[in-house]
Amino acid sequence: MKNSAPKTSALSEKEGVSGPEIINAKSVEVIQRFRRKQPTADELISGILAGNMADLSRAITLVESTNIEHLAKANTIINACLPHSKKSVRIGITGVPGVGKSTFIEAFGTYLTSLGKKVAVLAVDPSSTISHGSILGDKTRMEELVKDKNAYIRPSASGATLGGVARKTRETITLCEACGFDIVIIETVGVGQSETAVHSMVDFFLLLKISGAGDELQGIKRGIMEMADAIVINKADGDNVKKSQLAKVEFNRALHLFPAKNSGWMPKVSMCSSITKEGIDVVWETISKYLELTTENHYFEAKRQEQNQYWMMETIEEQLKNDFYNDLSIKKLLAENKKAVQNNELSPFAAARILLEHYFNK
Repeated sequence: MKNSAPKTSALSEKEGVSGPEIINAKSVEVIQRFRRKQPTADELISGILAGNMADLSRAITLVESTNIEHLAKANTIINACLPHSKKSVRIGITGVPGVGKSTFIEAFGTYLTSLGKKVAVLAVDPSSTISHGSILGDKTRMEELVKDKNAYIRPSASGATLGGVARKTRETITLCEACGFDIVIIETVGVGQSETAVHSMVDFFLLLKISGAGDELQGIKRGIMEMADAIVINKADGDNVKKSQLAKVEFNRALHLFPAKNSGWMPKVSMCSSITKEGIDVVWETISKYLELTTENHYFEAKRQEQNQYWMMETIEEQLKNDFYNDLSIKKLLAENKKAVQNNELSPFAAARILLEHYFNK
């Protein structure tokens, strides 16, 4: 006789434990609403002047934004912060890729915070010319400094800006100074033909070198060394100590061949190890002596005034460029002229003249 009992499958599903209910649904709604709320310009200004780093980050994001709607808000914040700036020391740090800029900045920044200084690091990451993206990995390379309550690290994409300096770095310096930072360090992507962009916004320009690297960059070496207020030979530890000592002698000789600086300062050469921290204090001593000299002979203030004029001219050029490309009639005419140029119906120079005449005569 056959068994009439129903067969059960091993794949049958049993009722499980239900998930917990939200204890306070209203609190979740409040949090979500708060996240959607954008702080006003006045709220961000108050936060920055009170030393709030979260508000500083939000304001920098507005400044870096290419959205036209954010421009007015960003300008309001910058203008309000301007009277509270000018109290920091601005240090530019450059060197070839692989010289150890990030490691040096972490060691140097940590040393400065140990002296009671508040340090802001504006690290510029290279942007891809293809995808236009950036890794922005400086925070991961500065593990110790990023945890320091007296330090602030802000990586920014260089974009297409000449010299590898983020387009709005100059305004970001103003915000950091208003937030109470004593020292603002600007790290560049690496040595390039337009490192003058960094030089034009800092008080002290530091060039990092390593021994035994050769002179693959002869074409730019002279220009960069002429701008440098100090040369620091990094990675002077272990087997590299003797090589670094020889490199120090060579760079000292080279510096004496350059014309005297308007500041009256003779650039110094020193060695350091970002790993053992040896020589880091000497770097700060050198910068302190430079600041003392240039303050006494009034070069410090004169240089800042000259830089302000330079950045006024740069801003005019940038605004004209943005206004030109955002003009609707120009966009239409530009598309037409691009096709004409591609088909060799019009020369690039004639097309440019047509566009400019239309822009200025509209």
